[in-house]
Amino acid sequence: MPRAFVLLLIYQVALAAVVYFAWPKDNIRLDLTGTTGSSSQLVDLFFLGQYILASLMAPSFAAGAISGEKERMTYEMLLASPIKPQSIVLGKLVAALTHLAILIFASLPIVMLCLPLGGVSLYEVLAAYLALIASVITFGMISVACGSFFSRTSSALVVSYLLILPLALIGVLFWSSLSSFGETRLKLAITVIPGIATAITIPLFYVVSARMLYPPDVGSEGKEVVDLETEASNAVGLVIQRDQFPDRLFAPPLRETLMPDNANPIYDKEMRSEIFGQGTLMLRLAIQISMLLAIPMMAVFLFVVPARAGWYICYVVLFNILIGPVFSAGSVTSERERQTLDLLLTTTIGWWEILWGKLLSGLRVSSVLSGFLLFPVVLATLLVPEIRSNIIVVACYLVIFLLTCLTTATLALFCSTLFRKTTTSLIATYSIILLLYLLPVAANYFGQTYFPATRGTEIASQLTIVSPFATAVDLPIAAGSGWTRFDATASLSGVDSASFWRSMINFGWYAGFTLALNCLLMGGMIWMFNSRWRVASMTE
Repeated sequence: MPRAFVLLLIYQVALAAVVYFAWPKDNIRLDLTGTTGSSSQLVDLFFLGQYILASLMAPSFAAGAISGEKERMTYEMLLASPIKPQSIVLGKLVAALTHLAILIFASLPIVMLCLPLGGVSLYEVLAAYLALIASVITFGMISVACGSFFSRTSSALVVSYLLILPLALIGVLFWSSLSSFGETRLKLAITVIPGIATAITIPLFYVVSARMLYPPDVGSEGKEVVDLETEASNAVGLVIQRDQFPDRLFAPPLRETLMPDNANPIYDKEMRSEIFGQGTLMLRLAIQISMLLAIPMMAVFLFVVPARAGWYICYVVLFNILIGPVFSAGSVTSERERQTLDLLLTTTIGWWEILWGKLLSGLRVSSVLSGFLLFPVVLATLLVPEIRSNIIVVACYLVIFLLTCLTTATLALFCSTLFRKTTTSLIATYSIILLLYLLPVAANYFGQTYFPATRGTEIASQLTIVSPFATAVDLPIAAGSGWTRFDATASLSGVDSASFWRSMINFGWYAGFTLALNCLLMGGMIWMFNSRWRVASMTE
């Protein structure tokens, strides 16, 4: 399709712009001897940037390979075809990753331009691309496997990200930590990384093939009929009990009584949440994976190095960004897909009641699930003196978390109102969040590295106020207790009064921008619901 070539053009232009602006201005002569190190940092930045982008794009290409068949109700016809299950899985994987492979290989001529600067050999570049391809194949296989276990692409996508992002972070830390040991990194890139990728990919390939040979999820239009009581009795690990606390906060029990008079049926239906109709596997996996990852991060950033408590808040925010859109991105598009939106709009229920019910239902689930990760912060506040004495900063952390929950839910609901398919709405939400929250941070890092003390870098630094990551990391955790630690004449743990108030001002700008953004999104949805033709299911 034409958009594939547009994506390739944007990808190439972006990478070429990075190389162009990062090209050493004081080294305009080529050095073919390879004795200088001018290009080492540039190639590392180029490769890590591609690695992160590929990690983020692989699930979006591959997660719907099998789950999309279930949503289109063609899964059973695919299984009834004479094609072998291994051929189906291999074809799905190759088809999903071919375009991503084209994007990666098309960037090879750009990175080759950096070799004459010296410091990086051709073999290091080829080894880096070998490790990148092996990682992408692994990430794609994980996403295809998730699509095999879930009947909804949104569920497969969020679980894929929860599994892939820790692996991607390990890869980034590995490559960065060995930047000074080029030969060791080269050997590991061509031996250990492909070996680990093979050990993950091959078992998953045969597991997915076996599920397609003896499929457990056929008979109901490709949707597995799940009895919650049976699932709870057979579940391994976490079990969700909808009638107990705290499970009822995000999974309220089914209604067994008549609704009271004058109750809003749409609001009640949304708050009872139909997202559990296909079982609770996605929720249980999300909770267990997030808790497992939170243990080492909690130990390091809250108890060992409390001055870096903001990094743990970044992890909590990232988790909410991953799961928040899943529960809201299909709020309106699912009505379109079920062809019930016109019926909903012709009821006597006001647009505000419709919006409020749909927003609050998704916001409740995402905020409660993310809120489980805040318990370590409460524990650290009680046990760690450095954090307990910075109760104002801890309160700011809580505000950042709440504003992020509100923004992800509101933005996903806005995209659901704007687009016609749930998958499109979900991908659009993730893309906007990445551009809004991560692009300013990346631009600031690039400017501080290659253009320090320039006007453009100063502007990029100011734009980071829109990102909860930059705002959380910027808030200082200082030694001492009370307001005395911010004495203007002293500096404790590198934090003085000026830097503290600068961070608080940046926090105020972030809070103001986020609230204004949410008001703008709500205003747009109100306008679209008032103009009912805009959200009607038959609008072309």
